[in-house]
Amino acid sequence: MLLGTYTPKLDEKGRIILPAKFRDEFEGGVVMTRGQERCVYVFSETEFETFADGIRRVPVGSKQGRDFLRLLLSGAQSEQPDRQNRMTIPQSLRSYAGLDRDLVVIGAGNRAEIWDAQAWDAYVTANEEDFSNTAEEVIPGLF
Repeated sequence: MLLGTYTPKLDEKGRIILPAKFRDEFEGGVVMTRGQERCVYVFSETEFETFADGIRRVPVGSKQGRDFLRLLLSGAQSEQPDRQNRMTIPQSLRSYAGLDRDLVVIGAGNRAEIWDAQAWDAYVTANEEDFSNTAEEVIPGLF
């Protein structure tokens, strides 16, 4: 399970160094794609296959499902971390997420998410109150 918050820098070639705690999970390669809220989702190859299998079950008659599938899969790209544990974020995904030099990488269970540092700070600030107010009726069985 991917957990935690890390603050790597994006180098001039569009690469980041993977957080040490994520390296075992991603050593076989990653799939990066558009994430919701303008971040980049990073899955292990295996986890992405599982995730994509679930999405492919959405009925073709569902416009919302088709739209989600198209945007998610059309933005997906495979990447293999190099020997220094660096991973290149494709330019299209850097543009989509507004990534600049300062990044935040979070563990989100089955995936990592890469955020522009300012966008992450704004997201946390905007959602802290809702997080504090999340109750049993929102996520049954949580508390």
